[in-house]
Amino acid sequence: MLHLNFHPFPELKTERLLLRRIKISDAPEIFFLRSDEQVLQFIGKEPAANEEVAKEFIESINLDIDANQAIMWGIALSENPSILIGNICYWRIQSQHHRAETGYTLHPAYWRKGIMKEALLKVLEYGFEEMKLHSVEARTSSGNLASAAILKSTGFVQEGYLKEEFCFRNKFYDTIIFSKLK
Repeated sequence: MLHLNFHPFPELKTERLLLRRIKISDAPEIFFLRSDEQVLQFIGKEPAANEEVAKEFIESINLDIDANQAIMWGIALSENPSILIGNICYWRIQSQHHRAETGYTLHPAYWRKGIMKEALLKVLEYGFEEMKLHSVEARTSSGNLASAAILKSTGFVQEGYLKEEFCFRNKFYDTIIFSKLK
């Protein structure tokens, strides 16, 4: 059984990135990530209506962190740590199985620059070494080739393929399940 403790909040650093706690003042960036059609194209969620919804999401995230139930980092460039360009998390944590699911989003201006791979490698290191996870799961829409490539390049392997697993706007989508063992 995992015994998680996200206090104090674990800031993570890489060569180019700072992975930090998301604050209410990050609401404009979170609103963008949760409302931009490019970012949402493979997620299957309606766009956030306004910044107030983004603030509620941030409050919800921070409650989960405080309760040691999930953790989300805001991704910022080290040279400009006050501006979020994305986020990455562990959620759906199964303590008894030492397993968690990871998920992430990134501002389109930073796609294809190796940023998400860099962030994911650091979060995996934290998950396996500090959280004592045994396995990490990731799910992506079958059409999200970029996300699948990131997962494969960081050592994830495809474990499953769910045909028409979710419905969004009256259309069914396939999901690919990946995992990585410690």
